[in-house]
Amino acid sequence: MKNQSVVIVGGASGLGFTTAKLMVTHGATKIGLIDRNEALLSSSAAELTALGVEVATAVADISRAETAHAGFDAIVEKFGRVHALVNSAAIYPRKAILDITDEEWDLENAINIKGTYHMMVAAVRHMRQFVNAPEVTGRIVNITSVDAFKAHPQNAHYAATKAAVVSLTKSFAQECAKDQILVNSVAPAGFATDRAKELGFLPELAKASALGRAAEPVEMAEWIVMMASSRNSYATGENVVISGGYIYV
Repeated sequence: MKNQSVVIVGGASGLGFTTAKLMVTHGATKIGLIDRNEALLSSSAAELTALGVEVATAVADISRAETAHAGFDAIVEKFGRVHALVNSAAIYPRKAILDITDEEWDLENAINIKGTYHMMVAAVRHMRQFVNAPEVTGRIVNITSVDAFKAHPQNAHYAATKAAVVSLTKSFAQECAKDQILVNSVAPAGFATDRAKELGFLPELAKASALGRAAEPVEMAEWIVMMASSRNSYATGENVVISGGYIYV
């Protein structure tokens, strides 16, 4: 990631922010954070700035094309060039399959599918301008989930959106290959975020995993950084499952 500029959607907290900090240790010099939580954006940006990198932030509703694109473009205006996009924004509800309302379906689709799509479109339009650049052209990494492949009670609408993002990743990879933009996704099993601890499923996950434990967020971030960096020179349209032996796809 040396001397590269990165935009992380959902980057103010959780896996997105963990990835941002790890990218700094791998040499990224410009980090753009897009999130809907302005207060968190401010504190996270301050923490990254203290590490010695240039930071840009944008508060954006990624469910709408115009606001999603405006957020990305604002960061491009400050940085001049973005080498990689990480789509980490998602909502993770829990509800019995027979009780999901239309409004809950619409919100899940708007953030997890449409939001990811809008941000990818914004990134591709920018990155394709540099198709003949001598250095890395563009990398896009979407965060999916093992739930796209393994059924979970009270999680059907979330799982369906993550399966859709796997499909989007493959489609974008095919269409963007000519522009030297590599598009991949990373599919974690549950890992030890505050939200996962609150929901209480980590002990059950640990028992079902071959390694006997849940992952730490940084262990997932390492894979995201690799796929977003110039070290990835050939993988595109891939969905990398990182589950500690919880599922084999």
